[in-house]
Parts: sequence; structure tokens; C-alpha cells
Amino acid sequence: MKPSTLRHLLNLWPPFLFAGIHVTALSADWRHAAVELRMRPWNRNYVGTHFGGSLFAMTDPFWMLLALHALGRDYIVWDQAGAIEFVRPGRGRVHARFDLDAATIDAIVAATAGGARHLQWFDTEVTDGDGQVVARVRKQLYVRRKAGR
Repeated sequence: MKPSTLRHLLNLWPPFLFAGIHVTALSADWRHAAVELRMRPWNRNYVGTHFGGSLFAMTDPFWMLLALHALGRDYIVWDQAGAIEFVRPGRGRVHARFDLDAATIDAIVAATAGGARHLQWFDTEVTDGDGQVVARVRKQLYVRRKAGR
């Protein structure tokens, strides 16, 4: 599937669509993604700020998707763990960027060359329109080269 097609499908996917999550970029080389969460009456919490679950959901699949496509069919890639730290109340439109660099891909390939599993942590900051950090999200990926490849 082409990244542009997946971006459009993700924007129509009910968990993203109804949460106000919008994928604004998914690069052709699968190395970059950008997402925003728009404030809606149905995604506010009791005190009128972004619901924490939506803040986490906006970051959920992207490291796995980028790594899966960057590594190719010879690898198993899935989310192993995740954590979120809420730094300040999120209001308005908030943003998250994901940039998978070549050095990280090379390190994963080297760590899994012998067939061993590798656990890789990725950090993402969710920022508001002023560039202030709203939340810090950590995601851990499980990566292993498929047997016989």
C-alpha cells in the first residue's frame, strides 16, 4: 500500500475520525509522519482539555508503521509497550511528529542480524500551537528478523 493511501484510510478510520485525530503527513519513504489532534466537544475531558486517551491514541501506531515499512517484509515488528507523561493541559490543536532516521534502522538491522529479538524505544513529544510540550509518549517496538531470511 502506498503511504498516501494509508494516510487517507487512517483519516477515515473510526477511532481516529471520531477522536479528532488527523494524519497530516506520511512520507513516501516511510521515514516521517505528522499527526494532529483537533479539539472537539466529544474529545474533551471533564475539565475541558484534551482527553488523555486521545493524546496517546494519536501517537499509537506510527513508530510501528514506519519501522515495519522501513525494514521490509523480512522483519516482524509490533508494539511491545507504551507510556505517556502528561506535562501540561492540552487545548486547541496539538501535534506530534515521527522521524525515523537511518542510524536507528541500521542499529535495529545490526541487533537482529543473528535472529535475536530487539526492543527499541522511541520518544515523541505532543506539542500545542505555541510549541509547548503537552505530553511525552514512549513506545517500545519488538523487532525480530523472520526465520530463514
